[in-house]
Amino acid sequence: GAGAVDLTSAITWVVTTGVNALTLAAGTEGQIKFIVMKTDGGAATLTPISPANYDTIEFNDVGDSVQLLYTNAAWHIVGSHGVTVA
Repeated sequence: GAGAVDLTSAITWVVTTGVNALTLAAGTEGQIKFIVMKTDGGAATLTPISPANYDTIEFNDVGDSVQLLYTNAAWHIVGSHGVTVA
C-alpha cells in the first residue's frame, strides 16, 4: 500500500489496492535497494527524497522493478524493468 518504503530490508515488494504514493527516505552511502511490484491493484508512484536525475518511478504491472544505489547523497537507478521514470 501507500507510504514510506522500508530502508532496513534489501527488497521491498509493492502490493497495491488502488493508486498508491510511495516515498523513499535518504539511505546510507553504498546502500542497495530493490523494489518490485508483486500485486497490481493499481499504479504505484515512488518519490525518493533525494533522487539522482529523475523525480519519480512508476510501477504499473506485476514484475516491474528497480534497483537503486544510494551514493553521493542521492538514490541512483542502477537497473530497472518495466517501470516508468520521470
